[in-house]
Amino acid sequence: MRPRPPRPPYAALLGVTAAVAVLAGCGDAGRVKSAGPTSTATGPVRLWPGLPPVTAPPYDYGEADTALVRGVKVPSGGVRGLDPVAVLRAEETVGPDGRRGIDGIYQQTSAKLRDCGKKPRSCPVLVPYHRDLTGDGREELIIGITMPEQQTAVRCYMPDAKGRLTRIMATSDQLVSVQLAGRDIILRSVSAGIPGYEYRTAWSWDGRHQAMLQTSDEIVRVKPRSAERPPAPKASSGPPAEGR
Repeated sequence: MRPRPPRPPYAALLGVTAAVAVLAGCGDAGRVKSAGPTSTATGPVRLWPGLPPVTAPPYDYGEADTALVRGVKVPSGGVRGLDPVAVLRAEETVGPDGRRGIDGIYQQTSAKLRDCGKKPRSCPVLVPYHRDLTGDGREELIIGITMPEQQTAVRCYMPDAKGRLTRIMATSDQLVSVQLAGRDIILRSVSAGIPGYEYRTAWSWDGRHQAMLQTSDEIVRVKPRSAERPPAPKASSGPPAEGR
């Protein structure tokens, strides 16, 4: 329990009382009004306090896994001078499941990466973005990759003072949208089991693990498409207004 703050001196109470009396004589203008009753604050109650402690670690999903991209030198101007396709090719390693990379890039997507120069229209790499996600004043490289089964992979790469490049985030899902909010990356993905809802996950930089971690994961209700459409403009008999 927090200690109660000290009471004000008696003289101060007299001053406040006099001020209230003056305000009361001025009518209702400027009078402080009550906002109504408020609910009593209650602290969390622990349920089943006798549960045994967990002795085995949970399954590792690899959220905090990072990897140095070997063979890539960040130019003096920063990550804007890097080719995202070249970065992805440099970190390719074949895994036992027939995929490539820490978060699993399909083989056919990997094959398309090698043909990006010859067939740019079929290249799965989206337009890259550059933002300071770590707060160190240097921009990170954000790459999106389209894959089969309506999957989209999102990867982030951080440069260091020595010109090296480290992957600090790698994930993939059936994404509806990807947003940047401050230094956070917000991913929205479909929910097959709960119609009318989506998953919204926020990835934020964690200095302790030196990686982008899932700091918020929630299920949100989605408005119907009809509700998102703007109302049709009303017909007007007068001349059209000039643009500003």
